[in-house]
Amino acid sequence: MTASKRAAKELEAMQENLPSYLRDLCSENSNVLIWNAMLLPDQEPYNLRAFKFRITFPRNYPFSPPQLTFITKIYHPNVSENGEVCLPILNKNWTACTKIYQVLEALILQLNIPNQELPLRAELADMFVQNPAQFMKNAKEFTLQFGEDRSTSQ
Repeated sequence: MTASKRAAKELEAMQENLPSYLRDLCSENSNVLIWNAMLLPDQEPYNLRAFKFRITFPRNYPFSPPQLTFITKIYHPNVSENGEVCLPILNKNWTACTKIYQVLEALILQLNIPNQELPLRAELADMFVQNPAQFMKNAKEFTLQFGEDRSTSQ
């Protein structure tokens, strides 16, 4: 099965049974190897807004993992300032049998509970551990400033 066929099949399955933490899931124009969606976290402070993100599938998918990138800025230790996401399932734990819904489940879990072992922003990870109240205050302010409206759209 080609990358495009597998991605199209997974997109269709996800759209038919969209998890509550996702909205506006679609491919970009006619390119099924690029998906855009809105993430709706359920834990504070991220539950105050929504976050646009993109999934880019390589031509040799599923033998290589997709890349997840936040379009909306987010104050999170496991997301770089340019939106790159560090998820173990996309690196050392990736197999050709891994489905995109598993990746998205891992993403929402890590967004709700940051992984202190794999920070992309060490200063945020340190603050999360050493001064959680300040971290939450900063994350809330950042989320309110840069996050997307959670109301339904399109």
